[in-house]
Amino acid sequence: MTSSHLHQTRCQTCSLSSLCLPLSLSLDDVEQFDTIVRRRAPLTRGETLYMQGEAFENVYAVRSGSLKQTIIDTDGEEQITSFYLPGELVGLDSIDSAVHPGFLTALERTTVCEIPFKRLESLSEHLPELRHQLYRCMSREIVDDRRLMRLLSSKSADERLASFFHNLSIRFDRCGHSAERFRLPMSRSDIGTYLGLAIETISRVLGRFQQQELLTIQGRHVEILDMAALKKHAGIIAPCCNERRRA
Repeated sequence: MTSSHLHQTRCQTCSLSSLCLPLSLSLDDVEQFDTIVRRRAPLTRGETLYMQGEAFENVYAVRSGSLKQTIIDTDGEEQITSFYLPGELVGLDSIDSAVHPGFLTALERTTVCEIPFKRLESLSEHLPELRHQLYRCMSREIVDDRRLMRLLSSKSADERLASFFHNLSIRFDRCGHSAERFRLPMSRSDIGTYLGLAIETISRVLGRFQQQELLTIQGRHVEILDMAALKKHAGIIAPCCNERRRA
């Protein structure tokens, strides 16, 4: 992508504007927001956007591609804590400590918009819709963190992997891709590190899912064949709208 192409890309013409921070902003407000956004050159696969312990200055909106966040503890053990897909905001978990908690690495060729957080804060004071969308993004991050804690603390390997694929399906659908057919940007090793499972366990459970015709997987290409059964394996129970709690 040339520098002129990067310069021409604007929030008004971005296909992900309905997911990102400019959601619900008027045209004039989007133009104000656009003035604080910096378009970075694309990251190549394996390139690091920021380092663990680096000072927090910006949040990033993923325009294309995907990233993973990896935390290395004092014993040198690695834990993948997040995967980020197009339309998602990166860096919100750094606000409190003012440093980034992990390494953020591109899983493939990835483009991001860089948004200086101080300028975002200042602008959101004058644009209530922008402030509301920022809160929504923060809330989603909290929900995702709680989901990961539940996955790692109580669910079986089958439940963890079914939950992982169901969540990916929702997120790919949100950014305009198929909910049933998608390509995994991360490796099975990455999935295992994220879910706290050995790669042999990942392969064994995936084989079982294919035998049960929940999904098919060839390389990194996934097709979900039975979404209802996948949700059941994940322990997701849909509420019945016809049932009412009796006093």
